[in-house]
Amino acid sequence: MTLLKRGLSRRRVLQTGMAGIIGTGVAPMMFTKGAWAQEFCNNPTGDTVTFGLNLPLTGAYAEEGADEQKAYELAIAHLNGEGDGGLLNVLQPSALKGNGILGKKVAFVSSDSQTKSDVARAGATRMIERDGAIMITGGSSSGEAIAVQGLCQEMGVIFMAGLTHSNDTTGKDKRRYGFRHFFNAYQSGVALGPVLGQEYGSDRRAYHLTADYTWGWTQEESIKAATEALGWETVEAVRTPLGAGDFSQFLTPVLNSGADVLILNHYGNDMVNSLTQAVQFGMRDRQANGKDFQIVTPLISELMAKGAGENVKGIFGTSNWHWNLQDPGSVAFTKSFGAAYGSPPSQAAHTAYVQALLYADAVERAGTFYPPEVIKALEGHEFDGMGNGRTLYRAEDHQCMKSVLVVRGNESPTSEFDVLNVVQEVDRETVNYDPAIFGGELGPAEPVPMCA
Repeated sequence: MTLLKRGLSRRRVLQTGMAGIIGTGVAPMMFTKGAWAQEFCNNPTGDTVTFGLNLPLTGAYAEEGADEQKAYELAIAHLNGEGDGGLLNVLQPSALKGNGILGKKVAFVSSDSQTKSDVARAGATRMIERDGAIMITGGSSSGEAIAVQGLCQEMGVIFMAGLTHSNDTTGKDKRRYGFRHFFNAYQSGVALGPVLGQEYGSDRRAYHLTADYTWGWTQEESIKAATEALGWETVEAVRTPLGAGDFSQFLTPVLNSGADVLILNHYGNDMVNSLTQAVQFGMRDRQANGKDFQIVTPLISELMAKGAGENVKGIFGTSNWHWNLQDPGSVAFTKSFGAAYGSPPSQAAHTAYVQALLYADAVERAGTFYPPEVIKALEGHEFDGMGNGRTLYRAEDHQCMKSVLVVRGNESPTSEFDVLNVVQEVDRETVNYDPAIFGGELGPAEPVPMCA
């Protein structure tokens, strides 16, 4: 792998060039028809093209970020013709050739977002301005995704979001330059609600603990809507800070609230900690309102389930993808990732890998790195073979429409990785929705924003 460090500010070069052009009264070439082949933000002119990986390598979602980095490096190797080719062998349709992108080898630079939105935005800015990144990708927090997506819209650089589950990412905060493969909180509610009703009935009282930022807010809203539609009562919804670590002060009131279900709208290490502490409080052994007390984790990954250990057994949630699916794409990715790293990939790794390939394929199909043409190639594009069935990159909001998994903590794991069982694969049509319900505007693709 190549870690590319250009060490120059393309922004400064472009700004200087713009000032000279405007000063002479000559029309800027980048705004004239056909000139895009020569000049746009970080147009690669050498024999390499650089991806900017923005990853939470520290903070509450660090484990997800580390798995994403492995996946990106694997995707870049496959794009460059190294290894077994992974999902390049099963993506349909595909313009990828295994010789880089448009004949240029793919390099990368990376930045630790620390699971903080302001740090993520600063890192993305640095990778665009200093390192010449043609595309930014990554992240495991919707706060990061929304911050970086807005920046990329301003700078004219495409953002292929990593793990982001807030409705806002492709809802009120959607942007023309941002694309999301991962599913969202609304779809979690649609998929999970009927299963909870079947398992726990329609007469339940729920208490929410919710990460206090965009993802937690929209997940709480979506799960409340889904469970209240079943007939459940929401007793209380309490916000908790991201990275709280100790949740005992938030768990104590649950015991005397009259609730018989605790819904943990937490992710990463926060979910591992809150679930473990809830079990230590004896909640899974309690009865309330004449019913067995239940805990639900609406969004869960195998990394979190592994971290929670025994505590996750029997607990329901939803996932974007799981390594033990048996379709050709899932099998191919799990095999490649396992051979490279000795463990099955997480859902975060899967979405990161897929996003890298989808961007590369769109550039090949467009025949140019010019972002507005790449955007056109992604909008409305339908593909298969990546592990979620036939998938559509919806043009209206840049949300991938595909199947969603309902999963449950495995009661009898056969290995340290066998921690979640897929209970149900909810099809794309069932989790479909009108993109207008979340508002927002994509904004323009042209005229081309510059690196400023």
